[in-house]
Amino acid sequence: MLILTRKKDESIIINGNIEVRILEIEDGKVSIGIKAPKEVDIFRKEIYESIEEENMKAAKIESNIDEVGKLIREK
Repeated sequence: MLILTRKKDESIIINGNIEVRILEIEDGKVSIGIKAPKEVDIFRKEIYESIEEENMKAAKIESNIDEVGKLIREK
C-alpha cells in the first residue's frame, strides 16, 4: 500500500487520467473529489463488496440452474 500525505486542495494522479483531490478535512472526516473518465467505475468499498457478494450469490444460483438443466437433459 502506498501512503501519501496530502493537504486540503492537493491531489494525486493515478494512471495519468484519474485525479483524487482532498476537498475538505473536518471533524475527523475527509471529503475527496475524484475526476476520472466515464468508463471508470468508482465505488465506495462497502458498496463494492456488497456488489461482489451479490455477484457470487448469483453465480452460485446460475451454476445450480445449469446443474439442474444437465440432470434433466440426462433423463
